[in-house]
Amino acid sequence: MQLNNKTAVIGTSIMAPVTGQERSLEEILYDVTRAALKDAGLAISDIEGIVVASNDQIDGRAISVMAASGSVGGVDRDILSTPSAGEHAFVMGVLRVASGQYQTQLVVSWSATEATALNEVERLGADPYFHRRLPLDEMSSYALQATSLSRKVPAAPVAARALAQRRKSGAAIDPKRWPIEAGMVSRPVTGAVALVLACEDFVAARSRSNPAWVRGMGWAAETGFLGDRDLATAPALEEAARQAYAQAGISAPADMFDVAEISDPTPYQELIALEGLGLSARGGWLDDISAGAFEPKGRLPVNPSGGIRAVNPVYCAGLVRIAEAANQIRGQAGGHQIPGAKAALAHAASGFAMQYQTVVVLGGQQ
Repeated sequence: MQLNNKTAVIGTSIMAPVTGQERSLEEILYDVTRAALKDAGLAISDIEGIVVASNDQIDGRAISVMAASGSVGGVDRDILSTPSAGEHAFVMGVLRVASGQYQTQLVVSWSATEATALNEVERLGADPYFHRRLPLDEMSSYALQATSLSRKVPAAPVAARALAQRRKSGAAIDPKRWPIEAGMVSRPVTGAVALVLACEDFVAARSRSNPAWVRGMGWAAETGFLGDRDLATAPALEEAARQAYAQAGISAPADMFDVAEISDPTPYQELIALEGLGLSARGGWLDDISAGAFEPKGRLPVNPSGGIRAVNPVYCAGLVRIAEAANQIRGQAGGHQIPGAKAALAHAASGFAMQYQTVVVLGGQQ
């Protein structure tokens, strides 16, 4: 599907991890929203619509978006809530601008750590007849996926360990989910992220000098029953990438990007993402990693921000990847800025064993 109206990211704010107990969730959302608006040089009155993504179970409250509406400026303003992951709120925001019915959108998502046991929250969200009895949570699904990948690609554990050594986890933990090893994953943290989107006419009228344009976007999902899937592959990711690359006119993705921000909850999932995105074939994983291909000064810097393994705000981690990629294009990525980045790839995955896949291609002015 072609995007008829061009859409750009003109403001971002990432707050992760949020530490301490001084601020309530409502205060955090107010702060992240105000920071994104300030970055865009706008007031809330300039925003025509808002899309938020939240999860009641992770938040530990019912209809969590109701608590957020006032904080993000939703009173007397068009606000839409999606119970899906943060990246899907971004997709909805872009589609709203592309429809021509809105000039601007504010996209906000967050992930709290108020639930007593996140793995129990995830287990209760699984189907009650098979998956819940495993018991299944996201980390268990990643372990099953890693096992399936290792069975088909004997070199996968070696490549995963090499990735883990090159990119250390933040608050590293031992997941106790074989074959995922201690230090390959990081502890969930509280976080929030907000982006301001605008159409081409609005950007021109406001003379924005550093927008990150959405050149292509795609999303797809696999079946919810793990037994019906080949967990060593990612067909939904391949389809999402195909859609995004077709829109952006990209035929050789491994050579077309200056930087990539991809979902990497474990090194095994990063390997699957590298293949599904067309950035590195499984037969070349070890060679690419050994050559430093994905290092900040390599042929394609991957996750210069540190990725999910550095900071893991579970529910909004995918939207953080999109915000980080947009910041690279806008030259506002701070200490992990890739000099001269003009084309960026963002990948977000969510659900058990990366069931839902979203790919976004971002670029600067041409």
